[in-house]
Amino acid sequence: MKYFLVTISFILILSGCSSNNAFSQFDMDRQQELSVNYRHSSKIESKNSVDGIFSAIYLNEVYPKLYSENEFFYMSLYLKDKNETDFRVKLNGKLPIEIEELESDNEFSYLDSIRSKWNRYYVLTFKKSAKKLNLVLESGQSSSAVLKYQKAEQ
Repeated sequence: MKYFLVTISFILILSGCSSNNAFSQFDMDRQQELSVNYRHSSKIESKNSVDGIFSAIYLNEVYPKLYSENEFFYMSLYLKDKNETDFRVKLNGKLPIEIEELESDNEFSYLDSIRSKWNRYYVLTFKKSAKKLNLVLESGQSSSAVLKYQKAEQ
């Protein structure tokens, strides 16, 4: 019992000296912190397999002063079939008014913690929409993925 109390006391003394924790190693600016909150991902699944990964960051909440007129998303897309170009993205059932394909190293790259040379990157622009946002990717004949967002209170 004495040995147990001495060991516990020693551990408590040493743990009290520690001023750093795992979170002190992260060095993020405000936009990167927000992008973590507003980044959603989903597998693109068909009948018996995973066909890819679909991720998006809701830019209106990350940069509210720059992106307020419409709805903007920074999208990352990985499809197993690299030649697959037959995909559509809809926000609440409506197609984007603009799609801009970006290089893998772009102005939004630092917001996304997961980067890959196999992904394709886009900025999607949609007309202003409701408070609940459903971003849907439809790929090929039977694959789809849904990302759900909720706008912050103004």
